[in-house]
Amino acid sequence: MAINGDFVSKTTLFLVGLIAFISFPAEAAVRKYQFDIQVKNVSRLCHAKPIVTVNGRFPGPTIYAREGDRVIVNVTNHAKYNMSIHWHGLKQYRNGWADGPAYITQCPIKTGNSYGYDFNVTGQRGTLWWHAHILWLRATVYGAIVIMPKQGMPYPFPKPNMEQLVVLGEWWHKDVEEIVKQGNNMGLPPNMSDAHTINGKPGPLFPCSEKYTFAMEVESGKTYLLRIINAALNDELFFAIASHNMTVVEVDAVYTKPFVTQAILIAPGQTTNVLIQANQSPGRYFLAARPFMDAPIPVDNKTATGIFQYNGIPNTVLPTLPQLPASNDTDFALSYNKKLKSLNSANFPANVPLKVDRKLFYTVGFGKDSCPTCVNGTRILASLNNISFVMPKIGLLQAHYFNISGVFRTDFPDKPPKPFNYTGAPLTANLGTAHGTRLSKIAFNSTVELVLQDTNLLTVESHPFHLHGYNFFVVGTGIGNFDPVKDPAKYNLVDPVERNTVGVPTGGWTAIRFRADNPGVWFMHCHLELHTGWGLKMAFEVEDGKGADQSILPPPKDLPPC
Repeated sequence: MAINGDFVSKTTLFLVGLIAFISFPAEAAVRKYQFDIQVKNVSRLCHAKPIVTVNGRFPGPTIYAREGDRVIVNVTNHAKYNMSIHWHGLKQYRNGWADGPAYITQCPIKTGNSYGYDFNVTGQRGTLWWHAHILWLRATVYGAIVIMPKQGMPYPFPKPNMEQLVVLGEWWHKDVEEIVKQGNNMGLPPNMSDAHTINGKPGPLFPCSEKYTFAMEVESGKTYLLRIINAALNDELFFAIASHNMTVVEVDAVYTKPFVTQAILIAPGQTTNVLIQANQSPGRYFLAARPFMDAPIPVDNKTATGIFQYNGIPNTVLPTLPQLPASNDTDFALSYNKKLKSLNSANFPANVPLKVDRKLFYTVGFGKDSCPTCVNGTRILASLNNISFVMPKIGLLQAHYFNISGVFRTDFPDKPPKPFNYTGAPLTANLGTAHGTRLSKIAFNSTVELVLQDTNLLTVESHPFHLHGYNFFVVGTGIGNFDPVKDPAKYNLVDPVERNTVGVPTGGWTAIRFRADNPGVWFMHCHLELHTGWGLKMAFEVEDGKGADQSILPPPKDLPPC
C-alpha cells in the first residue's frame, strides 16, 4: 500500500503562513481577514457532496495573530443557511458582540449579508480555533487560531524547529443538516458520522482515501510542535503517533507543566500543544485518532490516520500503527487528565480564586418529552438542573444591553430542585423537566465555584462543557456523587489546569472556579453538538462593574438584525 501524501498542501502551507506572519512588525498590529461563506463540492470516501466552507477551504483558513493584536474578520454569507462564527476560547473582554453564538450574543448573518467580528487578543497566546455556532454547520465550517507570544517573549519550553497544525474532525456521507432534521423528526439521535478526519482527510484505512491522507515530513533529530484541535462534533478522541512519545506543553492556549505521554485525550472544543522529537529509526509512522467512549452508547469507532514520514523514506514503506488506548479506557482518561497542571510560573501564574462568593451545583441529565409523531412517541431532551434550555428569537446580549423584556428570565437555580442519588441505578422516569430561557445572574468580579455533576437519568455519559468569555480552573474531579463536605478538601488550589472546555467524567463530577470579571451574557453548554441541540446549555448574565472599563462596550453598527 503506497500512500503518496501531498506534503506541499499539508506541511508547507502552515510554514508559509507562519513565516508571513513573523514578518509583521513587533508592535501590536491590526490583522484583517475576509471569510466568504460558500458552498463547494468536496469528495471523500468515494463520494462527492456540497458542503458549507469558508473561502472554499476545508478545513477553513487559519487566523494568525500575536498577543496584543486587534483582529477584524469580515464574514460574508453566500450560503443558504444563516451563519455565525464563534472564536472559541478568546475571552472577548467587554465585547460579547464578537463572541459569535447565534441568538446568544448576536442574531445570525443572513444570506447575502455581512458582519465584521472586531476583537482584541489580550493576555492570551497559544492555540485556539474558530467554528460556526449555529445548527450543525461546524461539521465543515472550522479552522485554527494561532496566537504567537509577544515579541521577545519565548516559549516556556524548548523552541521547536517547526510547527504543525493537526485539526481533528468528523465526516458524514450525506448532508449533515438533513441528517439532523431527520433525527429530530423521529425523536432519535441522528446517524453517527461515517469517518473521522485529520486536517479534513480520513486517511488510508478508509476507501478511496489514498490521496485524502494528511502527511508531514520530518527530519531526524529535529523537534516539532503539534497544535492539535478537536473540531469533531460529538466524539472525544485519543491521539497518538506510532513509536513516538509526546510532551504536553499547553492546553486551551494556557501553558502547562510539561509531561510525557504516549497518547493524549482531547474532547470536542479542546486544544493541546505537544512537542515531538523525530528520534526514532527513519521510516513512516501513522498518527491516529479514535474515539473514547466509556458509556454504553454507540459511537463512530473508526480510526483516522495520517503519516509522520522521515525525509528520504520512500512512500512504498508501510507505516506502523500506534497503540491507542482501548476505546473505553476510563483509567487512562482519568490518569491523563490528572496530569494536566498549570505552569504556575512567575510569568504565567495560576491566579486561582481561593475565596468563593457564589457556589453553584448543576446536574447534567437526559429525559424524554412526549412526541406523538416521533417513532417511540417521545423525543430525547437534555437538561441542567432539570431545565432544558430554549433558544430565544433574538440575541440574549441584545436583550440584556437594551433592556428588552420577555426574552429571558434570570432565575436559573443554583442547585437542582430535588436532590437524589445522582449516579445510582439508572432512572428512566422523567423528573418533570422544565423548558425555558433562564439565565443565572452573577455579580461583577465575584468568584464562582461550579460543580458539574453527571447523573444516571437514562444513562451516564461524559460531557465536555465549554464556557464562553472565560477561562476557568479545574480544581477537582471525581467518580460518583460529589460530596460537599469531603471533596473540597482534595481540591488542587495551587496549580490546577486552566482551560475553557472541560470534561465531566462518566458517572462523576468536575469542579471549576473563575472570577466573573467579564460583563455580558456568556453561553455555557456541552460541546457535544447532539446534547447542545437537546437543550444541554444555559447562560450567565454577568453584571457591569462600576469602573469606566467594567461595562459592556456599545454594539457595532453592522450587528446583524433579528
